[in-house]
Amino acid sequence: MIITRTPHRISFFGGGTDYPSWYLKNDGKVLGVAIDKYCYLIVRKLPPFFENKYKIVYSQMEFPKTIDEIKHPSVRETLKYFNYKEGVSIHHDGDIPARSGMGSSSAFTVGLLKAMYALEGNIISKSDLFKLAINIEQNIIKENVGSQDQVFAAYGGLNKIDFLKSGEIVVTPVVLKQENLSLFDKKFMLFFTGISRNASDIAEEQIKNTNKNENELFKLSKLVDDAYDILTSSKPEFGLFGKLLNETWKLKRSLSAKISNSLIDNIYDTAMKNGAAGGKLLGAGGGGFMLFYVEPENQVKVKNALKNLINITFEFDFSGSEIIVYKPEFYK
Repeated sequence: MIITRTPHRISFFGGGTDYPSWYLKNDGKVLGVAIDKYCYLIVRKLPPFFENKYKIVYSQMEFPKTIDEIKHPSVRETLKYFNYKEGVSIHHDGDIPARSGMGSSSAFTVGLLKAMYALEGNIISKSDLFKLAINIEQNIIKENVGSQDQVFAAYGGLNKIDFLKSGEIVVTPVVLKQENLSLFDKKFMLFFTGISRNASDIAEEQIKNTNKNENELFKLSKLVDDAYDILTSSKPEFGLFGKLLNETWKLKRSLSAKISNSLIDNIYDTAMKNGAAGGKLLGAGGGGFMLFYVEPENQVKVKNALKNLINITFEFDFSGSEIIVYKPEFYK
């Protein structure tokens, strides 16, 4: 039995510049952090006593006899990649709902890949792990996804990630003094809008608008550098980081008509009127989670103003995808 634990992520700046359609021509960059909300996968060889060869449990349950019958695209294509001939059981559990803008699908793929390597008695580096996950999601499944979610899932941590025209992806950890990191960690509030959406559909329109949104995407990329400079200064002015989030949200919502709606706009305006310095919708848009930068003295007021929404507390994760249980099982 293998159990993997893979973090979800919060993207602060640069989202939209991590799509290959953009960065392979212009370079791209993001700044974000993995958090202690996880995708758990239990993967084990299925004992040879069952009629069906595969058992896959997520929001649905599947009992297919062949890999081609598997409906879950990441499971199907991952097992094909490994050319896995034996029976296998894959059971998913998670801290965050799917389609909520926090990289849940990529966390699933990264965690499954790590588990499958371990199931065969092998290990994979963090860089090879995110590269393989990107290949499966973008090139094999052909999802309209960027390239940051897989990196944060594999690496964890607070990072600036550069996506180069050459296709190379460079991960730079953001280094802060412990006291500054502790202060920064407490500046954020996370709320669930209650809306789940298909990120690929929203991203498809955004990708189609890439040429039209060129100026906005360059500005989004520039905000990554500005935010990185704030965090790595000797005396970080975190309040400026919050204001930059407000700027990035204005730019992001202009990329596609599907990114925001009247409900999301109302949530954002309510938070800002009650003490938030800035914020943004996470992920491609349309729903999911909203993040706000709120000084601790204003957080109760914001929470009360948004009392109809679920408020999620979190801390940063610096481990990335991990194997938390490894117990080999053998069947002849």
